[in-house]
Amino acid sequence: MERITILEGKIAQVIEYVNRLTSENEKLRQQVKELKAGMKDYEEQAKKLVKLQEEIDRYRSERETLKEKIEAIINQIDKIGL
Repeated sequence: MERITILEGKIAQVIEYVNRLTSENEKLRQQVKELKAGMKDYEEQAKKLVKLQEEIDRYRSERETLKEKIEAIINQIDKIGL
């Protein structure tokens, strides 16, 4: 009888351990899910940043072109004496 009681105690410990591991596993799954969502947000932000950088580069180029055209117009105005 004593052996059965000891065995029951050991089985109870194993069940408790399995339940604890199951709970911990679920917490870890939730953390992974949250991290994946965060990673997706960062990837989207990185894509937006790349697009914004491309726009900035394009606007800088356009600004330089406009600056050159305005300088040419000013030089032409200076030549005709206005």
